[in-house]
Amino acid sequence: MGKEDKRKLLKENKSFSRPKLRTCQENTKCLLNQKNFSTSLFWEFPLCLYSLLSKHVEILRMSIIYGVFSASNLISPSVVAIVGPQLSMVVSGIFYSLYIAVFIQPATWAFYTASVFIGIAAAVLWTAQGSCLTVNSDENTIGRNSGIFWALLQSSLFFGNLYIYFAWQGKTRISESDRRTVFIALTVISLVGTVLFFLIRKQEDTKAPGEEDSANEILGDSSSAQTKMTRAVSAFKKSIKLSFTKEILLLSVTTAYTGGGIFGLLSKNNRFGRNPVVMLGIVVHFIAFYLIFFNMPNNAPIAPMEGTDDVAYMIPSKEVALLCSFLLGLGDSCFNTQLLSILGFLYSEDSAPAFAIFKFVQSICAAVAYFYSNYFLLQWQLLIMVVVGFFGTITFFTVEWEAAAALVARGSDYSSI
Repeated sequence: MGKEDKRKLLKENKSFSRPKLRTCQENTKCLLNQKNFSTSLFWEFPLCLYSLLSKHVEILRMSIIYGVFSASNLISPSVVAIVGPQLSMVVSGIFYSLYIAVFIQPATWAFYTASVFIGIAAAVLWTAQGSCLTVNSDENTIGRNSGIFWALLQSSLFFGNLYIYFAWQGKTRISESDRRTVFIALTVISLVGTVLFFLIRKQEDTKAPGEEDSANEILGDSSSAQTKMTRAVSAFKKSIKLSFTKEILLLSVTTAYTGGGIFGLLSKNNRFGRNPVVMLGIVVHFIAFYLIFFNMPNNAPIAPMEGTDDVAYMIPSKEVALLCSFLLGLGDSCFNTQLLSILGFLYSEDSAPAFAIFKFVQSICAAVAYFYSNYFLLQWQLLIMVVVGFFGTITFFTVEWEAAAALVARGSDYSSI
């Protein structure tokens, strides 16, 4: 069947009318954007709520967020070093709640102001979460805990969008009442989650009676011997120095590729280590990219909101699009859980700088992808992800093999990770 025959069939078949094709095009952009923007900034709300903003406001808002987010990752280890992981998460959570509350009564100036603060808060929150995750784990539990953390993080995607699907089903316009109901509920949930940060156990709570805590001793001694500013500067210098180590440079390629939660629950004591999980992630991603290439028109990412009359190599299918969503989510969880695990394993003594670099690289790449996603054809976007994904997998394998050799040299069981 030629392209003209496919185009004629699309016009005659109501189930694949132009509005439906436009929906498939929008789904493609969501799939690509989710793949490249795997930070909680995008996932705190159901994706469809971004239609509340004009395209100009949305682009500028996201530019502000990722610009500030990237820059703030340079100072976030210093903030965590001064106030501690728990208080850092609480304060960041408050700013997240304020950011959500802005949508209750939208105002342009409030969007831009909140975007600046959420960029700073996100950098501190991710660094503090990584530090807290590492402090409460050891080499035997870091993989499991990373999986649980990632599964809980991604659950917001499922429950938030599930509610919107049923509550707004059949509606063509988002009323003021609908908007306020959703964002008031999200604000309350965010505040409750922020309060729950106080219940996270501290490092001293995890120690056995009489066990020495050298890290706490160092911090205690430094509190009297050094000023907080000195500690902040030390943390900043450590982050810069760590950025140029072999392991971080190699993992940066994998981080650049990562953008969610099914595999997170299964990431527990893999006897073969982390590499098979990452291999599974890249394989399912390549399958997803192949299906997207055949299912979606090549100009889908840059087509106007009215839609496109171009056809792909097959008639666009919602079922295939949903399958691609599942595969991308599964692959993302494979990559991110293992990245969190290996960072916590390699830098268990002082993990804040490592996690700050992790989010710095990720946010920079997200900003770049956010820019080119509206200009590059589908085939070039998929090619970029295939190339970066391939080399990111190779570099991860290299770091993991070296980590495994070091673990065996210490006499530990590699299968325990």
